[in-house]
Amino acid sequence: MKILVALKQVPDTETKIKLGPDGKSLDLGDVKWITSPYDEYALEEALRLKESRDAEVTAVSVGNDKTRSVLQGALALGVQTAVLVKTEPTDDPMAIASALAGFARGKDFDLIFLGNKGFGGDNASVGPMLAELLGIAQANVVTRLEVLDGSFRAEREGDSGTEILEGTLPAVITAQRGLNEPRYANLKGIMAAKKKTIEEIQGLPGGRGRPGPAPRPARGAQAGRHPRRPGRSAARPAAGRSQGAVSLQSEYLRRGQNDSGFL
Repeated sequence: MKILVALKQVPDTETKIKLGPDGKSLDLGDVKWITSPYDEYALEEALRLKESRDAEVTAVSVGNDKTRSVLQGALALGVQTAVLVKTEPTDDPMAIASALAGFARGKDFDLIFLGNKGFGGDNASVGPMLAELLGIAQANVVTRLEVLDGSFRAEREGDSGTEILEGTLPAVITAQRGLNEPRYANLKGIMAAKKKTIEEIQGLPGGRGRPGPAPRPARGAQAGRHPRRPGRSAARPAAGRSQGAVSLQSEYLRRGQNDSGFL
């Protein structure tokens, strides 16, 4: 099994914000940069599959040299390979998703993990966009995951209770708080990570990744009902609502490709 984990570098929420000399911009000199907390859940789930299913885990991040510290941390926790997709700095979710798709396409990853949103930006769109670009199944805001032979079963908390999502691999999974408890790196892992190499590849201008074939039609996950529990309502099937969202997103992607040539 091959797993890809996408990580984003974000400012530590405990960082003290300072204004720059011009009184308008932010002084980022003393900012502490960390891995987005939601991505930590994604990374932990990948590491657990590495241990239970002998999976091969690759960590990837889109950005500049400053982002290497996030990948160094992933190596310290136990991922086998780390890759930096170097691009111009951008907060555009589509540019980031395109860069990730350019790297992932053709590498036969069974699972691609991300946090359900990047801390601070809170766009919650890179994961779904990435799944659409690759033409594979997706399950978002996941709080429980079971990986089977060629398929997955995921749970997430909805307005009416627990929703069950089932789909086939390969798939994109975005992690929510509650999926697991992320581990900390030990001294042995930190020292070993310093000896490992972070691969660098160049993304295309504007944050896009290498071009590839047009995405295949997505195999969307199907929602089912959770068995009723005392004091807890059963989830409503979310297939209709999810399909509508996917259709709108697909139409947006097609317009972006056909009209603007962005993809």
